[in-house]
Amino acid sequence: MLAAAGMEQVQTTCCIAGGGPAGMMLGLLLARAGVATLVLEKHADFLRDFRGDTIHPSTLEVLHELELLEAFLALPHQQARELHGNIEGVQFPLADFSRVPARCKFIAFIPQWDFLDFLAQKAARYAGFALRMRAEATGLIEEAGRVVGLRAQTPQGPLEVRADLVVAADGRGSVLREKAGLRVRALGAPMDVLWFRLSRRADDPNEFMGRFAAGRIFILINRDTYWQCGYVIAKGSMARLRAASIGALHAGVAAVAPFLADRTGELRGWDDVALLTVRVDRLEQWYREGLLCIGDAAHAMSPVGGVGINLAIQDAVAAANLLSAALRDGRLTVPDLAKVQQRRLWPTRVTQGFQVAAQTRIISRVLEDDGGTLQPPAAVRLLARFPALRRLTARLIGIGVRPEHVASPKRPGSTTR
Repeated sequence: MLAAAGMEQVQTTCCIAGGGPAGMMLGLLLARAGVATLVLEKHADFLRDFRGDTIHPSTLEVLHELELLEAFLALPHQQARELHGNIEGVQFPLADFSRVPARCKFIAFIPQWDFLDFLAQKAARYAGFALRMRAEATGLIEEAGRVVGLRAQTPQGPLEVRADLVVAADGRGSVLREKAGLRVRALGAPMDVLWFRLSRRADDPNEFMGRFAAGRIFILINRDTYWQCGYVIAKGSMARLRAASIGALHAGVAAVAPFLADRTGELRGWDDVALLTVRVDRLEQWYREGLLCIGDAAHAMSPVGGVGINLAIQDAVAAANLLSAALRDGRLTVPDLAKVQQRRLWPTRVTQGFQVAAQTRIISRVLEDDGGTLQPPAAVRLLARFPALRRLTARLIGIGVRPEHVASPKRPGSTTR
């Protein structure tokens, strides 16, 4: 309906701001459980090139529980059953997924836009699901201290959504968590990442992990016809790099990945490079009455281990398990929202603890060491020597701490499309 002033107004049970992995998975699960759900995504499509590509065994297990795994694996993707690191030209094994306690004993690499399109298509089967693209959440609607909806901007004009629950899944730069006044605890990160693509050839090495050299860390993700590349830089050094010519980046890439030396010219200037500003933080409290934050909006993760997508999806599964019945029956309370944080806070703390330790003990030291030859850290030498440790690493990366399983029921008659 239209308000007198021309503002579009919508009423729903749950409104989710953000169509990333957390938002789309939660939207699917709630609609499946019979909860009227509206997801708002600020972009016109999901085609952003520099997003995470890793779908870990824990997420693949969730897809199996939703009877979606076979359809998902039919999409073009790459599989990594082991992860390796290349240190000064020598390859070291880091993780072996052959014994993870999950149906899929591998990480699936797939462009995130394909994953999000897949979730959107499957969610659209449910009568209670709606997705609005080009709808950017801009603020909260509050009454007597309670969040009762949100405001958004669309090409047609302002939109006002009234909902029993607003979920902020709008990423590490969440507008809604800022508007809610929720306090953030920053844990720090010593690096940022430059993302770009370089062409891939059939005789290139097949790898999915990092290359390390003194002063340099380089990530390669195989996207079949091209490499998605991440060049790790010291935090705050982008301005200095930009002041130099793009040739400095060409030289850095060639030094750490010599097989790409004749392709660095594909980066013609800094406009071909995107900056990911790395943050590691978490909210002290993830909720207010009528509002819940999940995914990066609740806890921004380091790129270490590539686990951010999977932590976000675990949040979504836990939220659906704990809230769907109360939302459907109109009896949602603040203690219900607190249970989501209670359930997910410990896994978040443990995972971020590992990430911060890796940043401090490995990444910072590599970036600061710009002379001589980089020596493999003790942890890497141990992983190379003891297969059991590689299986433990795989479990931490692939399954994580306290994995979630779908417990929210499928509402009879909810699928109509």
